[in-house]
Amino acid sequence: MLQIRIHGRGGQGVVTAAEMLSIAAFEQGRHAQAFPSFGSERTGAPVVAFCRIDDREIRLREPILAPDVLIVQDPTLLHQVDVFQGLVPDGYVLINSKRSFDELGLAEISQRFRRERLITVPATEIALKHLGRPLPNAVLLGGFAALSGLITLEAVGLAIRDKFSGKVAEANVAAAAEAYETVQRTMQEATHAQAD
Repeated sequence: MLQIRIHGRGGQGVVTAAEMLSIAAFEQGRHAQAFPSFGSERTGAPVVAFCRIDDREIRLREPILAPDVLIVQDPTLLHQVDVFQGLVPDGYVLINSKRSFDELGLAEISQRFRRERLITVPATEIALKHLGRPLPNAVLLGGFAALSGLITLEAVGLAIRDKFSGKVAEANVAAAAEAYETVQRTMQEATHAQAD
């Protein structure tokens, strides 16, 4: 079972991201569930949402304490909340930022976990370019598809179109595709740098 925890702030579409991720998994013939964890429900407050994906029916209902994947929609949370708590040793981490892990003050994290599974993508900038609004959720799902290979970009596009319609859907699909390409390029550059 793949367990995903998404951290962000109220108003950034954290819950919608988990829902779209579960729809993408369902589109690929898998079982999935998505649910939020609310503290204070207000814009800007820290929000966490969870998604589980499996090939079998999922009976668990509790919050995810040992995630295989962390998606951080707001980098200001990195030093306010222990977003890395419980992350499995070979877990994936995707952070919305144009800065590297070291530049974000996360050098210790990049030493403790598999460096090739830790990546940043400027999701807010990509969202602003395509949507005109700083909503990084769909963008990060495109980045997650590239980072992990666990869902396809096509399934992400179908999930976005299931949740949104018209120009909003197409702008989100384009933003997710750009994030996918950005993450793939970053990973290829990192592989070449390690080979040199």
